[in-house]
Amino acid sequence: MILLSIHNLSFPIEDPVLKFLLVLVIILAAPLLLNKIKVPHLLGLIIAGAVIGPNGFNVLARDSSIVVTGTTGLLYIMFLAGLEIDMGDFKKNKWKSLTFGIYTFTVPFVLGYLGGYYLLHFSILTSILFASLFSSHTLIAYPLVSKLGIAKNKAVNITVGGTMITDILALLVLAVIVGMSQGDVGTEFWVKLSVSFIVFALIVLIVFPIIGRWFFKKVDDKISQYIFVLVMIYLAAMLAELAGVEAIIGAFFAGLALNRLIPHTSSLMNRVEFVGNAIFIPFFLISVGMLIDFKVFFKSWETLEVAGIMLAASIGGKYISAVMTQKTFRLSKEEGKLIFGLSSASAAATLASVMVGYNIILSETETGEPVRLLNEHVLNGSILLILISCTVSSFISMASAQKIAESDNEDTVSGNSHEEENILLAINHEETVERMVNLGILIKAHSNTENLFALNIINEDKNESSVKNAEKLLHQATDAAAAADVKMQALKRYDNDVINGVKNVIKEQNITDLIIGLEDEKGFSPSFVYNLYSGYLQNDDVNVLVYHAAQPLSTIKKYAVMIPENAHKEAGFFHAILRVWNIARNSGATVVFYAPENILDILQKIVKKANIEAEFIIMSTWQDGEKTAAKLKEDEALIVLMAKRGMRSYIPRMRLIPELLNKYLSDNNYLLIFPFSEFDENSPEIRSVGNHGDFVEIGNVIQKIFK
Repeated sequence: MILLSIHNLSFPIEDPVLKFLLVLVIILAAPLLLNKIKVPHLLGLIIAGAVIGPNGFNVLARDSSIVVTGTTGLLYIMFLAGLEIDMGDFKKNKWKSLTFGIYTFTVPFVLGYLGGYYLLHFSILTSILFASLFSSHTLIAYPLVSKLGIAKNKAVNITVGGTMITDILALLVLAVIVGMSQGDVGTEFWVKLSVSFIVFALIVLIVFPIIGRWFFKKVDDKISQYIFVLVMIYLAAMLAELAGVEAIIGAFFAGLALNRLIPHTSSLMNRVEFVGNAIFIPFFLISVGMLIDFKVFFKSWETLEVAGIMLAASIGGKYISAVMTQKTFRLSKEEGKLIFGLSSASAAATLASVMVGYNIILSETETGEPVRLLNEHVLNGSILLILISCTVSSFISMASAQKIAESDNEDTVSGNSHEEENILLAINHEETVERMVNLGILIKAHSNTENLFALNIINEDKNESSVKNAEKLLHQATDAAAAADVKMQALKRYDNDVINGVKNVIKEQNITDLIIGLEDEKGFSPSFVYNLYSGYLQNDDVNVLVYHAAQPLSTIKKYAVMIPENAHKEAGFFHAILRVWNIARNSGATVVFYAPENILDILQKIVKKANIEAEFIIMSTWQDGEKTAAKLKEDEALIVLMAKRGMRSYIPRMRLIPELLNKYLSDNNYLLIFPFSEFDENSPEIRSVGNHGDFVEIGNVIQKIFK
C-alpha cells in the first residue's frame, strides 16, 4: 500500500510518513550543506520552506500539523531566551535593557509611522499599527549565539531584556489598535488590559516557580520533568492570550519563571535545548518560509514600494537603535553589531500583528471588496521583510558572535587550564550517585567536559556481587553525566582498603577535587567522621568536598556560605571560592557570604566581575555562623569552608559541625569544603596567593576567570 501511494504521488504530499520524512531530511541536510558555504542553516531552513511550500513547488501544504509544530518552535525560542538569561547579570543590566528596549521600539516606530502616513497615505490607525510591525523583533539567531557559548555576554543580556520590553509594547499597541478599530476603547478597556496583564505576570513569575519547585522535588522521572516544562510553556502562553497579549510573551515569562529551577549545566537543560534545536525550532523556520511568495513582487509595483519602506524602517531603525545603545553604554564595536544582528530579525510578533490587521475588515467598497486595516501589499511586504531581516540577522549575528567568542576564549584563564581541574567522585551508594554527579557538573568550569572521574573500590576478594554492584554504580554515574552532555570517566579499582585506593587514584589522575557523598539517613556517622579525618583529609594537595543532598540542586533558592577567619591564607582558598562561584553562576541561586570583614571586602570586588547574585554579612564569631546555619529554611542550603588541624583558619569548634548538621540540617542540602593545604607547583599564581595571603592578588586571579 505504501509503495502504491508513493507511485501515485501527487502534490502537496498528504501521506504523514512522507511529510515528516521530507521535513527531517531538510533539517538534516541544511546545516551539512550550508555550513560549507558559510550560510547560517537557520536561513537555509527558511529558504527550504519557501521552495517546498504552497507558494513554491507546493510539495507540502502549510497545514495544521506544520502550524502546530511551528508554533511550538516559536514559543520555544522565546522560552529558551528567558530560560538562558543570566538573572544576576540581567538585574545588573536592567536599566541598559530598558534603555535599549525604548530605543529599539521608538526609532523604528517613528520611521514606520512617517513612512506609512506620509509616503503610503495610510490612515492614522493603520499607520500606527504599520509602525508597530517594525518595533518588535524575534530572537531567531539566538540559538546560534547560545551554541557559541556567549549567551551570558552583556550585549546578549541587554538584547534579550530589550526584546521583552519592545515586544510587549508592540503587542500592546496591537491590542489597543484592534480595540479602537472596533470602537470599544475607553476607560474600561485600559483598566481591563492593565489588570489582566499584571495578574498574568504575577501568576507566571510567582506561582509557576512554586509549582516547579514542588514538582522537581517530588518527581525524579526525566521524561515527566521534560513534559512538565512543555506544559508550563503552553500554560503560560495560554494565560498570556487570556490577558490580551501574544502567546510569545507568555513563553518568555515562563522561561524567566523556571530560570533558577533548570540549571544551565543540568541534564534537563540539555534535553530542553536538544529537542528544541533538533525539532521544534527548525519546524518553525520551515513554516515561516512557507509563507513566502516571490511571485507577488513581480505583479505589483505597489507591493515593492511598501516592502522597501518596511525594510528601511525596520532594518534601518534597528541599526540606529543598536548604534545608540553601543554609544550610550560604551560597548565594543562587535557587541554593537551583535545587538543589531539579534534585534534585526522580524518574524513572530510581526507575523502576529500583520495577520490580525489583515483579518480586520473596516468596510467594503462599492464592488463588495473588503477594506482591511492592513492590506495585501503590507501582508506580502511583511513576508519579504521576514526573509531579508532573518538573512541579515543570521549573517551579522554569526559573524559578530564568532569574533566575541574567539576573544573570550583568548581572555579566559580557565579555558586553558584543564590540567588544573580533575574532579573525582568516590561513589559507593546508589541513592547518592546522581546527586554527586550533578554537584560535580555544577562545580566544574564550563570548559571542562572530560576531566570528571567516578570511582568505586572493590575488595580484593573479587566477590562477584561486589563487581556487579560497582559496574552498576559506575554505569549509573556515566549515564547521569552523559544526559548533561558531559563525559564521565569510570574507574573500577581493587583494593583491600578503600581510603588507600582513593589516595592512589588521586595521585595517578592528578585529582584536584574529591567529592564524597553522605547517605540521607545516616548523615555523619561515627565511622564516616573517623574515615574523613583519619583518611580522606590526609590528602594535603586536594580539595575534599563532603556533600549531603536532601533535595535536587535546582530547587535551592539560596546558599549560606560560612568562611572562617584567615581562610584566605590557605593554599586551597582560591579553588574553594571558585567552586562556590561555579555553584552560584551555574544554578542561578543567591549566595549569602558570612565571613570576617576583610574577606568580604575582596569578595565584594570579585562580584563586580562575576555574574552572580550575592549578599555579604559580617560574621563576628564562628558561633554566630553556627546559629545562622541552624535556622536555614527548607529551600536553603549551607556551604562551609572548613580546615584541618594545623591550618591557619582552623577553629576547634569545627569539630562540632558534623553534630550540628545531623541535628539541625538533616532535611537540608549542605556542602563542607576542606581546601588543600599544600601548594600546587604547577600553579604559580595560586602559590603566590597562598604564600602572601594577598586579597588583591586573589581578586585579580578570580577576575580573570570570570572576565
